[in-house]
Amino acid sequence: MFNRYRAEQFQRYTQAKDFFTRDPTVLIDLEQFFAAKIKELIEADWSAVCADYNEASYLYPFWQNYPPDDRGRAPVGDQYPWIEVGEHALGAKIRGWFASDFTVRDVGLPSGPDERFVLTSPQIDTLTKGFTRSAWLFVDIKSAGPRDDFDHAVMSHNQISGDGIWLDAQAGLKNTVLLATGSRTSHKFHCIVAPLYILSDLSVAPVVHIVLKPVYTMAPLDPSAGTAGQPLGRITVASIPNGILLVINPGYLTQHPGLLFPGKDDKGKNPLKVRARVSFPLLRQIAAWRVCDIYAPAVPQPTISSSH
Repeated sequence: MFNRYRAEQFQRYTQAKDFFTRDPTVLIDLEQFFAAKIKELIEADWSAVCADYNEASYLYPFWQNYPPDDRGRAPVGDQYPWIEVGEHALGAKIRGWFASDFTVRDVGLPSGPDERFVLTSPQIDTLTKGFTRSAWLFVDIKSAGPRDDFDHAVMSHNQISGDGIWLDAQAGLKNTVLLATGSRTSHKFHCIVAPLYILSDLSVAPVVHIVLKPVYTMAPLDPSAGTAGQPLGRITVASIPNGILLVINPGYLTQHPGLLFPGKDDKGKNPLKVRARVSFPLLRQIAAWRVCDIYAPAVPQPTISSSH
């Protein structure tokens, strides 16, 4: 199985990578489409997302004696890690959102983002100028609260795609090692995701990376307080460019130094798995649509008519 389609995949991959490299606007259009689509779907289902997210606070009596482990270097202790709340209340809904307008496949991959679906539709065919009808949507959920709501996302080595160098069919694909550049220090970033994949039926699936950042508000954790809880405040949607766009054409990493900057791992971590942060301000510089915030819809106020 490992080698059954290797020769055909290599040939098709070479052709597809050349296509997207020569015309990177196809990838950009695809990313803009999915960023807008995800925003639209979240807004349409906001009530359900918010209700399922906030249920975790109402369920406090059932887990108060078994709280989630604190994360980070120096937790203050006045909030609970809400990572799994976001992954389930938000991430678990994505497949259903796309099922009405796309063919959705939960294609296996040994490692990668939190949610990953191969989506097929005529819309993708149009966006890619007839080159392919499929795209591989990679979605990562990055939950945050008031104390760690920074204007960036911390990404693992298996959550960002690289330039996908594949020169020999038997050697397999490799990515160029990237550099996460900060004002004081830099480190190597070994991303492992390919910029596009060729499935066993030889269909082409360029990768689209979306980060969803549910941010909760924080009321006092005193159980006696009627307002205690961590309700959903907003969701930030961010589109991280495909590795071809980052490294080859137009080369965003060169155009925007600091787009990737050092993560929060210590020196004892495996250097091949050290994370990097993606700067949201620089994503906005690349294109304003690459980062947007979704808040709860405003509740219409009743109109009070004056009597004459």
